[in-house]
Amino acid sequence: MGHCYSLDLRVRVAAFVEAGHSCGAAAQHFDVSESFATKLVRRTRSTGSPAPARQGRPPGGGKLVPYGAFLIQTVEARPAITMPELAARLLDEHGIVAAPAMLSRFLCRHGFSYKKSPDGSGMRARRCA
Repeated sequence: MGHCYSLDLRVRVAAFVEAGHSCGAAAQHFDVSESFATKLVRRTRSTGSPAPARQGRPPGGGKLVPYGAFLIQTVEARPAITMPELAARLLDEHGIVAAPAMLSRFLCRHGFSYKKSPDGSGMRARRCA
C-alpha cells in the first residue's frame, strides 16, 4: 500500500492552484505528478479539505464476528481443540466455512494464545493481562 503525501504539501498545492495557477504548473513547481495535483484539487473542491481519505479496511468487520461467543465458549470448554476441528464444528453448527488460520487469528485477537505442553500436545488459553 502506498503512502500519502503530507498534509502540508497538499495544502500548498491546493493553495497554489486556487491562486490561479494550473494543475500542471503546480505539479511542476512542487515536484509531484500532474494527476496528483488534479485529483487533489478535485478532492478539495468536493470535500472542502485536501486531507487524504482513510486507507485500509474498517476495523470490526468480518464474517466471524457474529459467531465470536460460540467460538470463545467452544475453546474455553475444550482448550485442546485444533483449528481444523473448530472449523468443522463451526460448519456443522452454523454452516459457516472458515479457514483454520482465520480462526487462529480471530482467537489471538481475543486474547487466546497457543501453549505447547511437554507431551507434544497443545492447548489454547486466555492470556493473562
